[in-house]
Amino acid sequence: MKKIFCFLIFLVLFSCKEYLDRPKNLIDKDTMAEVMAEMAINDQVSFMYQGKNLESGTRFILKNYNIKADDFVESYKYYVVSQKMKGIIEDAQKILLEKDPKAEKHVQDKLKSNQNVPSFAR
Repeated sequence: MKKIFCFLIFLVLFSCKEYLDRPKNLIDKDTMAEVMAEMAINDQVSFMYQGKNLESGTRFILKNYNIKADDFVESYKYYVVSQKMKGIIEDAQKILLEKDPKAEKHVQDKLKSNQNVPSFAR
């Protein structure tokens, strides 16, 4: 009886190679990085227009890339669980720095003033 129980546990442990199945409409990593960069810019707009509903900006970004909201959420979950989001965020940060090279000095100054913030650009 113990052998059967151990075999079943062994079978369950090794049959689950991923916590989350790959979504049917998975957004590729490069597109995900571009979308994340655009969303970071959109997020910064909220500081300029406080109290405004900026949800339409997020919808515009997704529509611009022909991505459904559900596909974005499922892809985001998949990349986080599979521990691939760090690389995507690093790529998004590179895209942001390419769009505004002056931002790199600002980022480095912020990192120096707050040592607890991890940097992907170092």
